[in-house]
Amino acid sequence: MPRASRWVTRFVIWMLSAAMLSTTGDAQIGRGGFRRSRMPPRFKPADHLDNGFSFCRLAYTSVRREREGYGWSTDYPAADQNFMIRLSELTSTKVDFDTRGNPNHWVVGITDPALFTCPFVIASDVGTIGLSPDEARALHDYLVKGGFLWVDDFWGTAAWNQWSAEIARVLPPAEYPLTDLGLEHALFNLHYRIWEVPQITNIRYWRRTGGRSTSERGRDSDVAHFRVITDQEGRILVAMTHNTDIQDSWEREGDDPRFFEQFAPDGYSLGINVLLHAMGH
Repeated sequence: MPRASRWVTRFVIWMLSAAMLSTTGDAQIGRGGFRRSRMPPRFKPADHLDNGFSFCRLAYTSVRREREGYGWSTDYPAADQNFMIRLSELTSTKVDFDTRGNPNHWVVGITDPALFTCPFVIASDVGTIGLSPDEARALHDYLVKGGFLWVDDFWGTAAWNQWSAEIARVLPPAEYPLTDLGLEHALFNLHYRIWEVPQITNIRYWRRTGGRSTSERGRDSDVAHFRVITDQEGRILVAMTHNTDIQDSWEREGDDPRFFEQFAPDGYSLGINVLLHAMGH
């Protein structure tokens, strides 16, 4: 049953991608993947009302550098766009598309009131983040009032130490425990069955190593972790995928069919489970 279910997941994602046409104009190529871009951030208009799920990405200030990282804009915007399309195809979740058929996705600042219109927000390369006192308070308020933050694509001990120190200012560990989430948790058995936390590398590192390695910091990042911060009732406030780059499997899905086949099914399966768990709790 588990192996069959996993094969079906891979088959469905592969077939959807192979059949995907350029339904979003010249922004889309290949297997439905958006071109990598350093486009300016799309901030959420104050008067916009979401007509379904919209992907929100957290913008923040970087206070240090990580190799191959771009701060908050890492994986933006292709990961955001591709994930919304796959979510609409692989689940019954209603997704917010604009009048041209493109998915609406937004960048929100930590102190931007628009953050509170995003029940789910994601952040990349958080091993570089630095929070002001006002930002720490605003993020605390967002999370304890029902928001959900997923941080991804940060590698090794130095990045973890930076992130864990900053988030401890937002959610003190004595009150909001940080733990590794066991694979028996409902999140891993929601829409797809997740057997392991996948270690997904960025496509540049994958190409440099000929696909032989997925640990971007060598021995310092050889194990991928799925950690969470919960409140006293056990609700997950923050999900943390450390030593893995789940979003690159979304961002780069159209760049190389071998990269897609190796990483996209696991990346989308986990992403969809995380989102559905967050939206259901």
